[in-house]
Amino acid sequence: MTDQYTFDNPVTRYARVEPPVQHQPEPGIQARMTPVPDLGESTYRGTGRLQGRKALVTGGDSGIGAAAAIAFAREGADVVIVHLPDEQEDADHVLQVIADAGVRGHSIAADLTDRAQCRELVAEAAEFLGGIDILVSNAGKQVAVERIEDLSDEQFSETFETNVFAFFWIVKAALVHMPAGASIISTASLEAYKPAPDRLDYAATKAAVNNLSKGLAQQLAPRGIRVNVVAPGPVWSALQVSDGVSDEQMRAFDEENEYKRAGQPAEIAPAFVFLASAESSYVSGETLNVNGGMVTP
Repeated sequence: MTDQYTFDNPVTRYARVEPPVQHQPEPGIQARMTPVPDLGESTYRGTGRLQGRKALVTGGDSGIGAAAAIAFAREGADVVIVHLPDEQEDADHVLQVIADAGVRGHSIAADLTDRAQCRELVAEAAEFLGGIDILVSNAGKQVAVERIEDLSDEQFSETFETNVFAFFWIVKAALVHMPAGASIISTASLEAYKPAPDRLDYAATKAAVNNLSKGLAQQLAPRGIRVNVVAPGPVWSALQVSDGVSDEQMRAFDEENEYKRAGQPAEIAPAFVFLASAESSYVSGETLNVNGGMVTP
């Protein structure tokens, strides 16, 4: 495989992950995973589709957010990534890849459950970038809990604050900086349609993100701002090793979709590029499912 344009069999494009059971404390560090997810560092080839654009990506230190940030940079955009303080190791790696692409990158450590910090990070990003015309709300919390009796009120609230409230707070703060032609992209999940029984809180937030994005797309259409959703299926990322799935599910992580392999973050990034670029000018309120052949509504 040479780049994302190479013609080949999608089923065998990437090998099965077959991860050994492993655990990290939240939020998890991608650099310490086995195997390390592919962000497209060696494969994503840009063609100038986002030249001069200004992107803010939450959860941009690892996984899908990092892959999107790298793809944006290689397409010509300056990029600000947001991450938790404990994720600086991964953030530094992404910043180096962004710099190597010849564009400007910046990272912001913030707690997205704090509405004040959400407003502050938007202001900092807008100042660094000189505005914002791509906003990706991707940061997420996922912790598997088998029984609802064991799902704490604190976890339920924090999952909604991270996955839904932060999206709301950041969009509200960012709109003043976003011109007509700008693009907002949220990350939902297959679980918006097919909730895992041990991820009740996470799945519910992804359904909320999907619904909120569709309503927002209608509200912002007169302003010329598009809002779309990417809904991945099973993708190998730090969420899985930081209690996002059970040990049993980790052992069977390659078995969930029709391809019989987990997705890699690098495979999700082109969906974000498409929705951020002017190529999708007539697309708003859409959910783009990227899930290895799993049927969705």
